[in-house]
Formats: sequence, structure tokens, C-alpha cells
Amino acid sequence: MPLDSTAEIDILDPYSAQTVGAFERTGPSVIHITGARGDGRPLGQGSGVVFTPDGYALTNSHVVNGAITLRASLTDGRIVDARLVGDDPDTDLAVLRLDGSGHAHAELGRSSSLRVGQLVVAIGNPFGFQCSVTAGIVSALGRSLRARSGRRIDSVIQTDAPLNPGNSGGPLVSGWGRVVGINTAIIAPAQGICFAIGIDTAIDVAQRLMRDGRVRRSRIGLSGQTVQLDPRIVRSNDLPVQSGAMVTALEPDGPAARAVLRDGDVIVALGDDPVGGVDDLHRLLTAEKAGIALQVRAIRRARPIELVLSPAERT
Repeated sequence: MPLDSTAEIDILDPYSAQTVGAFERTGPSVIHITGARGDGRPLGQGSGVVFTPDGYALTNSHVVNGAITLRASLTDGRIVDARLVGDDPDTDLAVLRLDGSGHAHAELGRSSSLRVGQLVVAIGNPFGFQCSVTAGIVSALGRSLRARSGRRIDSVIQTDAPLNPGNSGGPLVSGWGRVVGINTAIIAPAQGICFAIGIDTAIDVAQRLMRDGRVRRSRIGLSGQTVQLDPRIVRSNDLPVQSGAMVTALEPDGPAARAVLRDGDVIVALGDDPVGGVDDLHRLLTAEKAGIALQVRAIRRARPIELVLSPAERT
């Protein structure tokens, strides 16, 4: 017997139920950001997501870059002033602090637990249309993307959840309603190729910006991507991680090249710290590591190797 119209509205298929649930849990924490130059001229607009009860919000660096004043429109109708806590052009991330209180905030997930094919929902303000929702899947993991500063951003999420100008800085949300990325870029001529910075990277950057107002780094001169390790290699070598950071390119005469790391090597430890992927490398390469000789443990052609390198200060 066919369902009547009321029953059809009340019963959602699993895909719709996840999309609706993700939006209902995270949507109230999404903000619309506008900025102005010193002469008052509008700078542009974008999106952001509040991630603490006291009004700290994540967005893209390029959304707020050059703004003298910032304002945030909330889903409850309020418009509040926002202050730039700090921004990091190298990862295209920034943290704002909103005036006022009682801000809805999102629950953060883990980008390291994402799987290709998983449902994701993008929430933002494309062309100023507040709190718009699109849905898609994780198309690929471990992508690299060039930041506007010229630095390569590793371990980027590729998704086909459609994005448009104004979506930048908004959250990429799992079907469970947890933020797993910050939407950052589209490839304009392409269809369904969009990118988000993984929330694991975003959390690390946000913590440093909230503490110091900027991110100071050292570098080892390589590009990489997170890869899973063969369980047999993990067991036979008693490795502390199930995944690692695979070298995909080396800077000529950089610290990694001088240490004789090679393309395809998978780094699993830096000094005394395990490395489960590119996000761990970003986190560990702080300014304090510059000039210090560190032991690197890696897997090369299924065999463990140990090398020594000294990270250089990043200028």
C-alpha cells in the first residue's frame, strides 16, 4: 500500500537522514564572515565554524587576509564583531574570536579516520546565501594543494560536495555531524573537485594560533602523503604506528635529501615521536627542532632504516 504524503515526509532514507542530521547538529555553529579594508571598502566574504563555547571560530586565511574590521553573522540572526586571533597562510587557516556569548559550537571529529567513499556534508554561505548545504563523498585522501603563500599543503581531503565562492572557511562534516575538515578551494574549470584542510591539521594550527598568535616552524624539505602500512611490516618491526608519512618529493639539498631519504620511504618516527602521517610531521616540526640532529626511522622497500637529519629553520 502506498504511503500517504505525511508518512513520506516523516520517513527519511538513510542517506537523507545522515545529511539532515549532520546539518542540524553543525549548522547552528556556522557563521558568515565579512571583512572591510581600512577605508571601509568591503574586502570579501566567506564562512567559518565556531568550535569552542567562548566563541573561537575557524576559517580560511584568505577569507580574512587584509581585513581591518571583521563581522560575523550568526544563524540566530545576530551580527557580532570578530577579532583576528592569528592566521597561517601556509595552511590557509585562521582563528577568529567572536564578541558576545552563548555561541553554538560544533563538535570536532578526526580527519585521520576518514575513508574514501564516506558521506560528507559541506555547510557555508556561497554568494552570501547563509547556511547552505551540499553533500557528497570523500573522493580521495592525502592530496597536496599549493597554498597562496606558495607552500604545499599536504594531506588534503578531496571531495565532490559542491562548493562555490563564499563556502571558503566553512566546515566539512561527517555523517555523524562532526567537523572533519575546513573547506578551502575548488578547481574552477572542473566539476566536483573540491578540497578541505583536514581537521587534525586545523586543530593543531588553531592551538598554536590561540597560544602564540602565529605558527613558527622548521622544515625538512620534502612533500609527502599519509599511507597505511602493511600489517606484516608493522608486526615484524614492532612499529608504534599503523600508518606513516610517505616521501613523494624531495627539495634538492634540503635536510631530508642530505640525510639520504628517498622517494617512497615511509617515515614512522621522528626523534622519540611516532609519525602516523603527514599531520604528525607538521605538528612535530616546530621552530624548536631547527638545527637539532634527530633520528628518523623509516620503512624502505619493506625494510626498516634509521637516518639522522637536522631540520632547518623555516623563514
